[in-house]
Amino acid sequence: MRPLRYSINVTLDGCCDHRAIVADEETHRHATGILEQADALVLGRVTYEMMEAAWRPFAETATRPEWAEPWMEPFARTIDAARKYVVSRTLDRVDWNAELIRGDVAGAVRRLKQEPGKGLYVGGVMLPRALAEQGLIDEYELIVHPRVAGHGPTLFAGLSKPLDLRLVGRLELGSGAVALRYEPRREASNRGTEGSHRPTT
Repeated sequence: MRPLRYSINVTLDGCCDHRAIVADEETHRHATGILEQADALVLGRVTYEMMEAAWRPFAETATRPEWAEPWMEPFARTIDAARKYVVSRTLDRVDWNAELIRGDVAGAVRRLKQEPGKGLYVGGVMLPRALAEQGLIDEYELIVHPRVAGHGPTLFAGLSKPLDLRLVGRLELGSGAVALRYEPRREASNRGTEGSHRPTT
């Protein structure tokens, strides 16, 4: 059984808009490590298209974009090489090492989790909320940055019921950001998978 992990950057006031957060070299190294733990990424259409537009040309050409720093290259190579599953009702096809998921998303994710391996990573905002509703996320990591955005969107807005979590890991970054890892309190949540897993360090 593969665990499904979720990691996202947020501000102190809960904003999860990636444009509100400046990710430095250490944050990129941390994100690269997260992707390296996953056998595959599960992404919604918006996140998939945003990541492909930013990182695929960076990884596949010899010319670094003007906005990119040299220390971003490991992240670009890692996400470029990763196996991806894309959840979309509107896309007809995907490439970039990707396969399209339609219809019963929760069922498809459950089947992916039942395969052997290190784990899966889900990215974005809307898709993780839907999977959280189904109790399918096994680990949540919130990388809380020392910034107040003053606007949304906020993480898990519109969730139908509270998520009861327990802290299983904490990492302070040089920027002042803190990566907090949580697991669901299974006795208080809708169990999405059988069994449990030991969190990575």
